Amino acid sequence: MAQVTRVPLAEQAADLLLDRIRAGEWPLGSKLPGENTLGPQLGVGRSTVREAIRRLAGQGVLSTRQGAGVFVDALDIVEDWSVALRMADINSVIEARIAVEVEAAALAAERRSPVELRAIRHAAAERDSQRTEIDAHVDADIAFHRAVVTASHNPLIVDLFDSFTPRSRQAMIELLRLRGTLGSDVDQHAHTAILEAIADRDGQTASALARTHLLTLKME
Repeated sequence: MAQVTRVPLAEQAADLLLDRIRAGEWPLGSKLPGENTLGPQLGVGRSTVREAIRRLAGQGVLSTRQGAGVFVDALDIVEDWSVALRMADINSVIEARIAVEVEAAALAAERRSPVELRAIRHAAAERDSQRTEIDAHVDADIAFHRAVVTASHNPLIVDLFDSFTPRSRQAMIELLRLRGTLGSDVDQHAHTAILEAIADRDGQTASALARTHLLTLKME
């Protein structure tokens, strides 16, 4: 016979934090408030907040950066295949992105609304402004590509993109550190070209540009 069980406070706190992340209170790449702030908001102590953060970090949603704080790495829990994603090499991640983002760019060109186009333009401008710090640049880059994916109006493609986000973010940071380059004019132009093709409702060009851009990221 099933029995009533008491849900641990840390699990409840983790669920509350995840609900707030899903609701958009903390965007991708943003920093969470400190334990002294979150504790009273959630009605728990600092140790429970720390345990809740550890739970969400283990599920790919949050990450703790030494001396900087806790940041949002994904907007939802990465499901069962998260281990495979975390272990995937950079080229495998890029190939998976190609499979998702090339079609998303074509669909975005066909289906995007004026509001979504403005969101993509805003994300492109924000990406262009983040050229000095790798983590911030990668977060802005992911936000741009997610804006394009969202404009595809395909919820499964959006879910797939979100499931890649924690490993994709890690892979891009690794890639930029290996190459020692960040936010070149050529790279920014590639994103602007994708944006303009979407604005022109040219799905064939948008998808071709997205494929070409992502292929340039692959390691030799």
